Amino acid sequence: MAELLDDVAASWIRDLRAADRSPRTIKQYMLAVNQFRDWLVEHDREPTVDGLTKHAIATWLGDLADAGREPATLQIRYKGLHRFVRWLVAEDELEKDPMAGIEPATVKPKPVPLVTDGDVTKLLRTCEGKSYDDRRDQAILRVLFDCGIRISECAGLELADVDLKHHDVVRVHGKGDVERAVPFGAKTGRALDRFLRARRDHRLADTTDALWLGIRGGLTADGVEYALKKRVRQAGIEHIHAHQFRHGFAHSWLVQGGQERDLKRLMGWKSDSMLERYGSSAADERARAAFKRMRLGDRL
Repeated sequence: MAELLDDVAASWIRDLRAADRSPRTIKQYMLAVNQFRDWLVEHDREPTVDGLTKHAIATWLGDLADAGREPATLQIRYKGLHRFVRWLVAEDELEKDPMAGIEPATVKPKPVPLVTDGDVTKLLRTCEGKSYDDRRDQAILRVLFDCGIRISECAGLELADVDLKHHDVVRVHGKGDVERAVPFGAKTGRALDRFLRARRDHRLADTTDALWLGIRGGLTADGVEYALKKRVRQAGIEHIHAHQFRHGFAHSWLVQGGQERDLKRLMGWKSDSMLERYGSSAADERARAAFKRMRLGDRL
């Protein structure tokens, strides 16, 4: 009898954890597996490994597209299920890859809307108080838009990663657990200093090295996102997600004339293609600013 997808998926999760995959990544992968499993059940098919046929997977992806899912979502689901399938093949649970020949959805890059200075100011005003949550959220907001780090990197910060005495930097553990030092400005330093003093009195201060503390302990990436969403509602502005701060940092760096090589290092990018992706958010604006500086037509 063929194994249930839930059973082999549990083994796969253990393998992913052993490979030090982040909880966020595992969650994304499992969304695809669980959605495919649910699709099998809805179509009166057994949710087993035998259900992973080329026809079933292609039909499932087609149904997702027909339901109006964005190409980016389709690509994420494709990649998540394909990771699972390739693991099954490597573990001899499947003889061959049933997704061979199935192409992922083509995603046309969309410029990410930038967070305006006005919206950032509104967000900061929601946490100008002296409560612990205010001190923490003010510091989180300033770290996100001043340093341009990923939300997972922000959530993963520990006390020892913040250097206020000597270099005004945070040590960030990026993808692949590669460490890099990211500087911050005076206002972010002040916000961090105020937060650290407030953190001393938190009831869980001595139980964990996690920098950002919530009710139950250190904040996860979802916890940081939740804190941001709360401030967005309080500010009465449109939805903002944490990654927009990262795009905004890249745009501001380039529009101010910062070097691409330095930006690549600060952002923790290995590929130059990321410069194109992040730089596209307001490329026209930067091109116009460069044109005005050069004034090529005025030389004659």
